[in-house]
Amino acid sequence: MFDYNDAFSRNIGWVTEEEQLKLKNSKVAIGGLGGVGGDHAIVCARLGVSNFHISDLDAYDYANFNRQAGAFVSTIGKEKSVVMEETLKDINPEASIVNFKHGITLENLDEFLDGVDVYIDSLDIFALEIRRQVFRRCYELGIPTITAAPMGMGTAMLCFKPGKMSFDEYFAMVDAPENASDEERALYFENNIVRFVIGVSPSVQQRHYLVQNSSVNFMKKKVPSTCMGISLAAGVLCTNVLKLLLNRGDVVCAPRGLHFDAYRNNLIKTWRPWGNKNPLQKYMFRKVKQILDDNKES
Repeated sequence: MFDYNDAFSRNIGWVTEEEQLKLKNSKVAIGGLGGVGGDHAIVCARLGVSNFHISDLDAYDYANFNRQAGAFVSTIGKEKSVVMEETLKDINPEASIVNFKHGITLENLDEFLDGVDVYIDSLDIFALEIRRQVFRRCYELGIPTITAAPMGMGTAMLCFKPGKMSFDEYFAMVDAPENASDEERALYFENNIVRFVIGVSPSVQQRHYLVQNSSVNFMKKKVPSTCMGISLAAGVLCTNVLKLLLNRGDVVCAPRGLHFDAYRNNLIKTWRPWGNKNPLQKYMFRKVKQILDDNKES
């Protein structure tokens, strides 16, 4: 028979019995269960977190095999949220899981965030608009938010806490005018994707060993990734989720961030006052845009 205390007893030592009970009673919301989201969910479950709100719109395909926790021949065509719900229940049969399998929308956003202690962002990189809405609502509700993106063979982490710099302030995204053409809107979208990438990863360490620039095409929603980046992201993010839930240890918050790159054996602590309005970020924006423009021409 499943016994919670026995199942998570090996956490004790790194956390106290009282802290383990707090983890058990905590609730996390995870937006997106693909690459990093699946790993985040599993690590949180193995920490003993027992209350989840989860969401994903996609089903598994063979293109997910290089990195996604739930991607197997046996899960091809199955909904990611359903597979991950079953996986979490297999780790902790007592877990309470609310599955928003039709996605996060403005209509169900408050329900998705109801009673949540921490929001874990693992939405698709291109899901910018709903990501902005989720972060904005979390800030209004006083819910700390955290994202750790796989960047090559490393990870870059950002955390946003109530009362500190917000997602909107940090990323400084620019919306297309209402009368903009489809072509102009596509350009605004690409620029905001660039702002998101360089905002999450100000040091952009991964650019030093990208061997095929053409593999990055934001207009075609195409970016490469590795399972090492996914695993490192889950370790870094969930460590900080633990600290947020237990109110223990220093959590680096925007405009500060962390970027560890295992390929380059390098840890960089980033600091970008004013976020993407920082001169260094404006320079990096131009640099990345030039690379993307060169790819389009080649």
